[in-house]
Amino acid sequence: MQLLRLGPVGQEIPAVTHDGVTYDLRPLVAGIDGSRDVDGAFLAADGVARTRAALAAGELPVLDGADALRRGAPIARPAAVVCVGQNYAAHARESGAEPPRLPIIFFKHPNTVVGPDDTVPLPPGAQKVDWEVELAIVVGRRAGYLSSVDEALEHVAGYTVVDDVSERAWQLEDSLGQWSKGKCGPGFLPTGPALVPADEVEPGSLRLRSWVNGEPRQDSSTADMIFDVAAIVHHLSQYMTLEPGDLICTGTPEGVALSGRFPYLADGDVVELEIEGLGRQRHAVAAASPATAG
Repeated sequence: MQLLRLGPVGQEIPAVTHDGVTYDLRPLVAGIDGSRDVDGAFLAADGVARTRAALAAGELPVLDGADALRRGAPIARPAAVVCVGQNYAAHARESGAEPPRLPIIFFKHPNTVVGPDDTVPLPPGAQKVDWEVELAIVVGRRAGYLSSVDEALEHVAGYTVVDDVSERAWQLEDSLGQWSKGKCGPGFLPTGPALVPADEVEPGSLRLRSWVNGEPRQDSSTADMIFDVAAIVHHLSQYMTLEPGDLICTGTPEGVALSGRFPYLADGDVVELEIEGLGRQRHAVAAASPATAG
């Protein structure tokens, strides 16, 4: 089962794919107080389990023409996008740093979240725009001051694919150690294609890959993460309260342009990302027009 949001920007239809058929989730969403979409309220109201029940009962209509619709981000309006830096030892080394003792945390603006195939604008003046394939956690239950790592996974609704697009000069040279200046450009977090429920994913052994213009870049496994999903959720809960619908980006493996082995992204380049069992993205990058930049 995979949760999707399909359709034009701002008009996405909540949907679910099961056994090769895509169903319209709007009848179920309409019955959940406070929910308008696959969002935090939907997840907090046990939306994943309710979707399974509705599928089993045959209560959801088929979404006609689903294959022709744009793929939007599978989670609507996350209140927070929390990111973990240098969470793969090899990537830390290619960045010129030692593996961190504790998770390095930074934030992206929620409006960076776009569909997996949407064009990523290159901001005016950007010279070092980089790709980063990452496993993203979608929070399903409020998590604050969790008492143990063991209970952390109970607060995860599912997982998705993200590209943590970064402008490295702004991240490392202009931010004075805070990173977020290089992380928050419009469209800098292509997300999806799907939200896959947590109980259908083994997050500790997923293959991650990326390509630029068809040429391989990254090829690794989440088994190489320094801090795994449970450790990340538990750690974050000691410093902030995670809310349903929040996104947590768990870091990228080696093979990015920052390594010096590959050129940074340029107008017209095409980035593809894939995580085993979670799906594939394909988005172009293009020079931002004045309207896009504004």
